[in-house]
Parts: sequence; structure tokens; C-alpha cells
Amino acid sequence: MSSPSASSAIEAAPPGFFLERVLTVHHWTDRLFSFTCTRSPQFRFVAGQFAMIGLMVEGKPLVRAYSLVSAPWEEHLEFLSIKVQDGPLTSRLQHIVPGDGVLIGRKATGTLVTDNLLPGGTLWFFATGTGLAPFLSLIREPETYDRFDRVVVVHTVRQVAELAYRETISKDLPAHELLGDMVRDKLLYYPSVTREPFPNQGRVTTLVESGRLCADLGLPPLSPERDRAMLCGSEAMNADMRAILEARGFTEGANNRPATYVVEKAFVTK
Repeated sequence: MSSPSASSAIEAAPPGFFLERVLTVHHWTDRLFSFTCTRSPQFRFVAGQFAMIGLMVEGKPLVRAYSLVSAPWEEHLEFLSIKVQDGPLTSRLQHIVPGDGVLIGRKATGTLVTDNLLPGGTLWFFATGTGLAPFLSLIREPETYDRFDRVVVVHTVRQVAELAYRETISKDLPAHELLGDMVRDKLLYYPSVTREPFPNQGRVTTLVESGRLCADLGLPPLSPERDRAMLCGSEAMNADMRAILEARGFTEGANNRPATYVVEKAFVTK
């Protein structure tokens, strides 16, 4: 039977993977953690993409799709994960410590890239839970700000403590030496909570349909003429937001077929 921290036993990467070493681990809550690891110079990705990551378990790679939190220009890789106590991967992954080995798939992919959207005015990122991950990469990518007049991060969680990277978005990025000017000029952040008191309360779908989200931000209602959107979160949120957007005339884009919104379907649930 494998121990929970099975990663420490990895000595070589199987075909199709890089073997990287854990650098830091941060436990946000009893259900949420993030970690950084080394990055092979050969690993390339575009902001918003995901990679297959995981551990060797009983001699075989056990992997899931994880969006990259880190920006393409950073020297390390960073990932945000849920903890599922009986999940095949996350029950083990949550126990990693600095120095442990992790597997990183050699090829990154995904639909949440700016090339899959038509040019537009405001770019909306709608996330629930760990769906925030790809947007953290995108808001640290200068090209995102070059392509859009405004960028809005909407992140909805159940409890306040689950608002991972809240200070990074609201304080650290506006003060960043290289990105600060762009962030202060163009980035808006709207966190909301569904199960505890918080200034912004409610599900993202309710906030959009009621008009409160746009009113709070001082922006006009969502429109495919001037807005673009990316969705990454629970299956329910993705489905509900797709319906809302398409009822307003938005159309879904994909690789090599840019349109007015895109959704990431690869999401870690185990």
C-alpha cells in the first residue's frame, strides 16, 4: 500500500513527464492548498493552459489536469488544488512537502487562452473555487493587458478563507515592479462568498442576472459587442454561465476558432 506522500519515492520520470521537485507548499484551508515546484527549461506554456500533473503510485503515474497558476515568464511552476480525502490523487498530493518529486506532463494545453477570443473591450474571468488558477496566470501576463481595455476577475467561494490569492490580486500585483502600472489601470477584482457574511454575497450567476455585479463595478451589462468571457469552475457554474452568456448572444470559442467566450472543461475533482 502506498504511503500518502508517495511522491518522495520518485527517482525518474516516466515517458511523457518531467520530474520536478516541490519548493513550497501553502495550505489555505482544510480543503485547499497550493504548491510551487521547479520548472524544466524545456517546459513551455501559454497563460491560461493546464498540464497533467501527479505522482507515481504503485509504479504507475497517477495524474490529473491542473491549470498553471504561475505566469509563463516565471522560473518555477505553481498549482492550486482541492483536497479530497478519498480522492485517488489529491488524498496523496495534499501531503507533499518541499523536496518531494512531482510529475509534470511535457505538453500544456487548454482553451482558456486569449487567442481563442475575438478582440474586445472588457475581458471577464468567472471562477469558482480552484477555477481561479488559470486566471492567476493570465493576470500576470502582460499580453492580457495589451489585448483588452479592462480585465475583471470574479471569484466566488463558499467561505471567506477560500478566497485564495486575495492579497496577491488586491495588493501584491498593483505594487508589482513591472506589472503594477497595467494592473492599477486595467484590473478589477470582485470576490464573492456564498455561505458567510461578506461585502459581496451570492452565487456568480445571481450576481450577473440581477445586474448587481456590473452595477457594483460601474460597468454596463454584459454584451458580446464589447465583452469577452472565460469560465472555469464547477460543472454547475460553467453550465449556468454558458446559458446566461448565450442568452445574451455570446458564442463559444475554441482552439483555432475565436469567439466571444470560452470555457475550461478539464477540472480536478479527485
